[in-house]
Amino acid sequence: MDFWQRYRAIESRDIRFDGQFVTAVATTKIYCRPSCPARTPKPSNVTFYPTSAAAHQAGYRACKRCLPEAVPGTPAWNLRSDTAARAMRLISDGEIDRTGVPGLALRLGYSTRQLGRILSSELGAGPLALARASRAQTARTLLTATDMPLSDVAFASGFASIRQFNQTVQEVYSLSPSQLRHRSRALSHSPAAAGAPTSLGLTLPLREPYDDGIFAFLSARAVDGVERADEGGYARLVRLPGGEGWFRAARGRGGLDVSVRVEHLKDLPVLLSRIRRLFDLDADPTAIDGALSAEPAMSARVQRHPGIRLPGAVDPQEILIRAMVGQQITVAAATGVLKTLSVLGAASMLGCPGHSRLFPTAAEIAEGAGPLLKGPARRRAALLGAAAALADGSVSIGVGDSPAELEGKLLPLPGVGPWTVRYAAMRVLGATDVSLDGDAAVRTGLSKLSGRPVDARSGAAWLEQFSPWRSYATMHLWRVAADKHPGSQSIPPGTVRKALS
Repeated sequence: MDFWQRYRAIESRDIRFDGQFVTAVATTKIYCRPSCPARTPKPSNVTFYPTSAAAHQAGYRACKRCLPEAVPGTPAWNLRSDTAARAMRLISDGEIDRTGVPGLALRLGYSTRQLGRILSSELGAGPLALARASRAQTARTLLTATDMPLSDVAFASGFASIRQFNQTVQEVYSLSPSQLRHRSRALSHSPAAAGAPTSLGLTLPLREPYDDGIFAFLSARAVDGVERADEGGYARLVRLPGGEGWFRAARGRGGLDVSVRVEHLKDLPVLLSRIRRLFDLDADPTAIDGALSAEPAMSARVQRHPGIRLPGAVDPQEILIRAMVGQQITVAAATGVLKTLSVLGAASMLGCPGHSRLFPTAAEIAEGAGPLLKGPARRRAALLGAAAALADGSVSIGVGDSPAELEGKLLPLPGVGPWTVRYAAMRVLGATDVSLDGDAAVRTGLSKLSGRPVDARSGAAWLEQFSPWRSYATMHLWRVAADKHPGSQSIPPGTVRKALS
């Protein structure tokens, strides 16, 4: 978008652009979200920045009226796979807090100086400034959505000291932490005894519309003891850098209502970031639905299920294991195998009813899964080999990978084919343009829409029209395939058949 396109967006106070850029006003030294209700400034006084960190770096503070930090993240980080986008995903996952800027640069394959140049050029701020903005956003969320003690908020947000926390919040919001809290209504917080896990509840913002079908997707694949799910909510245990975590998420009126419990406060920002990725809260549903609706048959699906989302991942290694188990068998059969393997997972110490153990690590699967697995010997060996490679570090996957890097790491593994790599890219990286044209459920869904059998080649050609949103088209086709009432699709007769002819 050029300057005047952005300016027209702020003139119309278009909420669709919230999170995609911020508007800084030279006369007030304040930056706002595009939909801010304040009077539109003169063009000569406006500078647009791609991130709030860039605005902070330039000396602006956040608007107290529209709270620009309180919006979902930039959709570009899900769509793009360049170095800047991968760095942003790693920063939000706490990489700088764990390993510092050198560790982030090493993960991305750059020197610290070169990484700083790339991020400053693309995003207007270096890695430390971006991490600082991420901490400030987490702090604002905890201050306004919970009544956690201020000292707990400081360390839960990733700050090294109370002084640094107070200084950053004051600089970013021109309010002290207590003043920022008093301007908002606290929601909930369950205090914990010293040394005990911390529990709290808050609401994570999202872009409307939001389709609740993601809960049914996760429910169909839930592993007893690790996860509990239904069409209205999803809960699970998760392994975090510092210890265990647990969360339950359900659709709320103002966003995604989340209850969390963490063994260590420092893991809270990481858990919240992973929940956002799991439920695809930073997607741009208006852009996605608009592109899908250009095809008549898909337009009918979008009208029935607006704002469909991609299910993400809380653990990349777990997704690879799930994908390999699910190759060439039904979802129900794969879930049964995973339930069998779940006994290898460590017992949970958090005491969450119905959640007794963590999903097994790659090392636990490599060591103990042999006697539990059934089926062809080559398939068993492939799963055990992949688990061993993940366990010893010879293969490492995560949100910092690009789709090409993920393919380069996984395809050489015996038993891992293109479908598995693409599925992992969709779930782990949130890759928006994955074509699972060879997937049986995708072909079934398209066959239901067209009224005749569809092969992988024609299915791939049909999906091509939805690039760069083919992953979301795939989610719609999976939904069609699972629909037990084919006659309820409400698709104009012959529309898909004509497209495939």
